[in-house]
Amino acid sequence: METVAVIDFETTGMSPETGARATEIAAVLLRDGRVVDRYQGLMNAGAYVPPFIEQLTGISNAMVRAAPPAAKVMREVADFVGAHPLVAHNASFDCRFWDAELGRIGRARVQAFACTMLLARRIYPEAPNHKLGTLVEFAGLPVAGRHHRAMADAEMAANLLARLERELERRFGLAPVTHDMLREIQASPRHAMPGCIARHGGRARAV
Repeated sequence: METVAVIDFETTGMSPETGARATEIAAVLLRDGRVVDRYQGLMNAGAYVPPFIEQLTGISNAMVRAAPPAAKVMREVADFVGAHPLVAHNASFDCRFWDAELGRIGRARVQAFACTMLLARRIYPEAPNHKLGTLVEFAGLPVAGRHHRAMADAEMAANLLARLERELERRFGLAPVTHDMLREIQASPRHAMPGCIARHGGRARAV
């Protein structure tokens, strides 16, 4: 039974390459479609939170100043996640911050990311868009809290992942659904999906 870690960052900007830093991280461990453990922490990276980010997330400069140092939080969450495969919604964003913040404490990522946004594009192409909030509403999933707070978004991404895995089982007879399988599906062009499904022993059909 595979356990994956679904993570979400809140940050001061879009990219660590342009100086943005993390302000909050959450990680939930998902096993057999259920959340079995959680970690959440605000972090003080000594970075300024712009007003529009504070309005979006509700995370203020005062909250960040009172938070533990970013290095301490990243050591804790890295230990919590361990070597479990990683998942995030719009994983290219979270992957950049995960790698950058780990690098600041002298650690390096050892596992790959799967992305619930890319997976949803393959499994729910009919959704109005593939933002997390839209997909939660589209799939009838519970709203775990305020959007753009790390724990709520990580919980909703975990619930979305569990739903996407059930869809793969129901529609295509894929079981068990593994992290490696998800990564192959998310990387497959839509026209190549039947072949990808068939390679994993599923019932190939148009997607």
